[in-house]
Amino acid sequence: MTNKTMIAKAVKVALYSGFAASLAVSAPASFAADEEEGAQAEKIVVTGSRLKRSDVEGANPITVIDRETIELSGALSAAELMRELTFNSAGSLRPQSGSSAQGVSTIDLRGIGSGRTLVLIDGRRLTHSPSTGQGQDLNSIPLGAIERIEVLTDGASAVYGSDAIGGVVNVITRQDYNGAELMVSKGGVSVPADGGDRESGHALFGSSDGTTSLLAGVSWNKREIIFERDFPWVDAGASVFGANFTDPNSFNFEGIPGACGEENFYLDGTVCRYNFNATNANEASNENESIFLKGTHQINDDWELYSNASVNKTTSFGRYAPVPDSTFYYSDLVIDANSYNNPTNPNAWYYDPNNPNAVAYDASVVGAQRDVDIWHRFAAVGNRDNTVNNTNYDFLVGATGFVGNAEVDFGARRVRNSTKEIGNGYLAAQTAWTFVNDFNPGYATYGDNTSTFDPNSYYYGYNVQQPSANPANVLSGSAVTTSRESDFNIDEVYASVAFDIMDLDGGSMQMFIGAERREEYYQDLYDSQSEAGLVGGSAGNSAGGGRSVNAMYFETLMPFADNFEVSLAGRYDSYSDYGSDFSPKVGMRYQPTDELTLRASWGQGFRAPTLDILTQKPAFSADSIADPDSCDVLVDDRTEECQINGLSISNPNLTSEQSEQYAFGIVWQPTDWFDMSLDFSSIEIEDRIVQFSAQTVVNRNGTQTFAGSTDPRYASYQPGGANYDPRPIDSTFTVTREAQPCSVDTTQTCQVITSLVRGSGNEGDLETSNIDWNMHTRFDLGGGVLDSTLQISYINDYSINGGEDLVGIASLPEYRAQLRNQYMIGDFQFALNTNVIDANGEDATAVGTWTTHDVQVNYTAPWDGRITVGVQNVGEKLPTLVGYDGRDYNYGLYDGYGRYTYVQYTQSF
Repeated sequence: MTNKTMIAKAVKVALYSGFAASLAVSAPASFAADEEEGAQAEKIVVTGSRLKRSDVEGANPITVIDRETIELSGALSAAELMRELTFNSAGSLRPQSGSSAQGVSTIDLRGIGSGRTLVLIDGRRLTHSPSTGQGQDLNSIPLGAIERIEVLTDGASAVYGSDAIGGVVNVITRQDYNGAELMVSKGGVSVPADGGDRESGHALFGSSDGTTSLLAGVSWNKREIIFERDFPWVDAGASVFGANFTDPNSFNFEGIPGACGEENFYLDGTVCRYNFNATNANEASNENESIFLKGTHQINDDWELYSNASVNKTTSFGRYAPVPDSTFYYSDLVIDANSYNNPTNPNAWYYDPNNPNAVAYDASVVGAQRDVDIWHRFAAVGNRDNTVNNTNYDFLVGATGFVGNAEVDFGARRVRNSTKEIGNGYLAAQTAWTFVNDFNPGYATYGDNTSTFDPNSYYYGYNVQQPSANPANVLSGSAVTTSRESDFNIDEVYASVAFDIMDLDGGSMQMFIGAERREEYYQDLYDSQSEAGLVGGSAGNSAGGGRSVNAMYFETLMPFADNFEVSLAGRYDSYSDYGSDFSPKVGMRYQPTDELTLRASWGQGFRAPTLDILTQKPAFSADSIADPDSCDVLVDDRTEECQINGLSISNPNLTSEQSEQYAFGIVWQPTDWFDMSLDFSSIEIEDRIVQFSAQTVVNRNGTQTFAGSTDPRYASYQPGGANYDPRPIDSTFTVTREAQPCSVDTTQTCQVITSLVRGSGNEGDLETSNIDWNMHTRFDLGGGVLDSTLQISYINDYSINGGEDLVGIASLPEYRAQLRNQYMIGDFQFALNTNVIDANGEDATAVGTWTTHDVQVNYTAPWDGRITVGVQNVGEKLPTLVGYDGRDYNYGLYDGYGRYTYVQYTQSF
């Protein structure tokens, strides 16, 4: 069941028989009543609080997904399960080929960014993903180890510290398990035509003798790679990176004569294009293998030792089309007018009568002999194949017990999370273009004094017209293997004490005091060529460093009456790099009748700047900008864009984001077969951490530099102009200009940008509010029991920097909903779930309402076996093809699998 009463069940609070196994309502406390009148409920800890309490329906809105609901969902992994939560408002990152975060999956509560959702494992924070440096990778959580997932949809920095702005996801692993269990599952998708098959399973063993308990297990899941070409809606890619040339700083593409005949190259009029969709993978393969061990030992009546250990390995493989590149992107490169690869050169290889693919030279087509830029797909070098291996080691040991009437808990934890990425088929750009520029064909001379082209006798160079005919040493010399090694490590110690202070009218006033110290270390190391910008089709900027975090926190619960209580919490976090934050929170719970509960809370939170931003090394880049004076000199056109030398740095002035949130709600249970809850929440974030683009830095600096100028050349920096931006900018981000003669009007002097510094800073705000409605019913029907849960999450409003309300725009649907039904009769269990994502976008970006249905049938056999057959997306709903973020549809919100059919077998011993 997925209501709050399930928390109580998880810690052996007796619930009435067979209660709900559906996703998630916040059920009233009376649902947790013991069947036997007068039974004493055990005190437990619920996510969002560190205090133990017997009344599970507190001031915080909690949604619980229990083990049975996980199995009824048919989810392959923890990431897939959480991605479908209605609170994951705008979707979230999932494994995709061609991404620097290829194997990463995240959750994004309220659509405010995955870095503002905190994920916990048994109450301790999951490390940030080494691949992204921020956000937490759900693929490192073994599905087979999960007992339940608790989702707090309220800010909780006062309890957990940084990142808990949008809410908290607490994954509770299995415990107190006796026996053994083996589960295997396998399934396939109807779309695409090939690939995407899945398999998963777990094996568990648990034993307890009353003093010592032990749980050990393994969990695995695998999803095959999916290629673009296997989706029915994917057309041939139409990249100009085929075999084309242009004048320098021009985009009038013309195909290189005779150079468009190899596989996946094709002519579109006179332009030679490349079909990248023939080789691109859409979704990377993903394979997860985990081992976990959990144990407790009762030393005496007062003290217990506990320990957790897990090792998780995730492997991902993605394929991207061969490297597209152009001399246009390199300020010191151009194809010389006399190069044999220059189409404007009458003596070029393309026109040589000894060339079996020769064409006639036609100056009316190629123009006068001159330097040109070539735009080429280096297909002969090979596909870009990326293999990512992530390994996560997590070890924890602790003790809990009583000193007098005070309950003490302390422990230590070590996490080592590392990622290694190898990329094959990338381009040694400078070397490759030197091969292109210096190409000179070789000939073999025969006894009859004739000369014939012999590709093996090239004395140097790369032939653009016949890439696959180039000698092996040229192709291998043009290729480079990239590498990236990333780590995110945590060492922490913690201690706490909980005790009663005094008796109030509603019970004992409780106090919790705790402290922790955490050492964080992050590094992200790219190979030297990628870091220097010498690799075509790849880029990288290394970072690395550590910090310490010291925290002290408290929480108190004051039950002023049997039906009214107030909770207070506060936390002070001190970071060794940027500073400190204090986060308070107050909550209230009032129960005017047995059927009705009112709750409310207010608090403040923060998000610390992440180590990937704070420790990044300075990185040079060629930034495209619009600046009249600079482009006047650099490309002879004041209205075009041009490239300048940029430098991206870490910002020493960066500080934390600040948030304020409040929430209130009601829970109503008028009968034993119906209950509902309605909650409203509001979040405001200030001093957002944002990345300033080169153009933003140019605009703001230029607005200050040319303020009040009456020179018409600088009209774009005056009010109403295209470059006008009067907002201040961090003094770290600068623009350096140098006076140079203008090109458009040589009698004038232009202020040309010679360097620019950019990076991340604190600026602006984000405001959003949400409404969550849950309804649960349970009926006897036809000799069985029908249990239904409806959950709807609305985004009431969403704005950035005081701008327009963004709710309903592309990628931000107004609501997500789930209706989960299960019918239990005898040895059979039937499930029917409906998932809805509201329509979003307008006009050309409009996407209709997305509705899918999932079914599952379970049979419990007399030999303690369980046979499951299920289908997700029975109606084979396919995504609306509205391009988003470089893909055919919103990849984070929808999927293109079509119907997924699976079988599963579970054997208990």
